[in-house]
Amino acid sequence: MAAAETPVSAPAPAKRSSKLLLIILLVAVLILILTVMGVGALLLMKKGTAGNTGTSHEAPAVPPPPVAPVPTYTPAVDLSKPPIFVQLDPFTVNLRARENEDNHYLQTDISLRVNDQKTAEALKGWMPEIRNRINLILTSKTLQDVQDDMSHETVQSEILRGLNTMFGVPPPPPGIPETQAPLGPVQGVLFISFIVQ
Repeated sequence: MAAAETPVSAPAPAKRSSKLLLIILLVAVLILILTVMGVGALLLMKKGTAGNTGTSHEAPAVPPPPVAPVPTYTPAVDLSKPPIFVQLDPFTVNLRARENEDNHYLQTDISLRVNDQKTAEALKGWMPEIRNRINLILTSKTLQDVQDDMSHETVQSEILRGLNTMFGVPPPPPGIPETQAPLGPVQGVLFISFIVQ
């Protein structure tokens, strides 16, 4: 009787191990399937973004037509930064007289426009030479040279060029307007008053 009981108890561990092996195999297959699906999804997403960046071998998309920029107003002068002016003492000079012409004189107040306060302070040390340069320019003029508005602009340009060349800025080449020339320490010459007698 003892021999009949032994065969009944021996197959139980074999069934358990085969069931355990089957479960492990199913879990491994499931993990493998999930991994393959994940890799496939990643590849599809990469392919989709590569098509958007233009790295795919498909025909490039037609770019949209260019949009004209909207014109904006940009002032020629920075209004948030007011200019600095250096007021000179008044000038009274004799104009050069031509033959058979009476003597005339010019009285004018001049302000120089500079970029910053530091430059304005530095110009004070040069004032005797600045006034001398302006005197030389003004006394070289005749009554006809200073009678109309256009001549005022010519004299302003001459003073501007003369002062800036005094500080080492080369004059503009012939045919180049003063406005396109490199700026020196003096950026503008303004006549506050201009009286000829």
